[in-house]
Amino acid sequence: MGYLTTTEMASKWNISSRRIGKLCNENRITGVIKKGKMWLIPEDAKKPEDGRYKANKNARLKK
Repeated sequence: MGYLTTTEMASKWNISSRRIGKLCNENRITGVIKKGKMWLIPEDAKKPEDGRYKANKNARLKK
């Protein structure tokens, strides 16, 4: 299994690397490893739902 940095994952998921770092810090991405100041994210990790929007919050409550 390979790992990607926050910058590489940001281009893959089309969101900012800062947002990726925040998701890693909140343990919302499974399998992440922090090595020094750098987050390593498994290349097959799933993008977590964006909980900042009401539509996504309602979808999670229905589950």
